[in-house]
Amino acid sequence: MKNSKVLSALLLGAAAGAILGILFAPESGAETRKKIKKKSKEFGDRLKTSINDIGENISEKFSSVKREADDLLNQKS
Repeated sequence: MKNSKVLSALLLGAAAGAILGILFAPESGAETRKKIKKKSKEFGDRLKTSINDIGENISEKFSSVKREADDLLNQKS
């Protein structure tokens, strides 16, 4: 749980920094929009990866707990 909060905070901080950096850059509107689009895609890709990693972690933990429960049930029998 703590890891996911840290990861979320890092991603939000990176996104905020990227957006602020782009908005305060001395470039034309077209260039700024291109950069925003590119950074949004990069952020979305990182977010998908993070969500997949969290899902895999949850799945592994669930499988581990299930195996332990099965082992306990088999010992009782």
